[in-house]
Amino acid sequence: MGAARAYKATHGSLASPRNAVMDGVAVGQWLANLRKPGGLGTDPVRAARRREALEAIDPDWNPRWPVDWQRHYAAARVLLGEEQGRTEILPGVTVNGCDVGTWTYRQTDPDVWNSLLPEQRTRLEALGLAPRPAPAAEPAKKGAGAFERGITALTQYATREGHLQVPRQHTESVVIDGQEHKVRAGTFLANHKSRRATLSAEKRAAFAALGIDWATAT
Repeated sequence: MGAARAYKATHGSLASPRNAVMDGVAVGQWLANLRKPGGLGTDPVRAARRREALEAIDPDWNPRWPVDWQRHYAAARVLLGEEQGRTEILPGVTVNGCDVGTWTYRQTDPDVWNSLLPEQRTRLEALGLAPRPAPAAEPAKKGAGAFERGITALTQYATREGHLQVPRQHTESVVIDGQEHKVRAGTFLANHKSRRATLSAEKRAAFAALGIDWATAT
């Protein structure tokens, strides 16, 4: 607990990385163990006392959101407090090893902002941050784009095969507006699955309509 108090006094938060050491104590790993289910012990009374002691040091020692997010928020809070109201920080500006500039810019992305919990948004608003205006929609392009061709290829494959276990190297031939297109359907599906967290709602809906489970996961 002494090392935890010292860490909080130095860094402004108990959202330490696992490898954090303070006064010779592996406080990062210690806190990570306490955050695990049952980490405070099996005795309800002792667990409650330990939780209260940690909350007295930092109410957000075990946040509902990722510890990494809390660590960057705490660093941003320190920097913005020093800047006395300045809310635009260039990427690359770091505090306690956290790139606060890049992090704050990402949090104000409308899609990222909307994915946060209300408590997280409240904390960011208290720092003077707000979501950036959504970019203007691009003019509609004539004909089907790469994404539309990919969805068409997956739809055709699923209709024919009865599933969407598409081999990564599979190429599907589709005809759109009288033109034949060779679509690497397996690569298209794998790439969008790996980027699912950044896909727009419209794109996720297109995958969800095909019955793809990861498109509807929160």
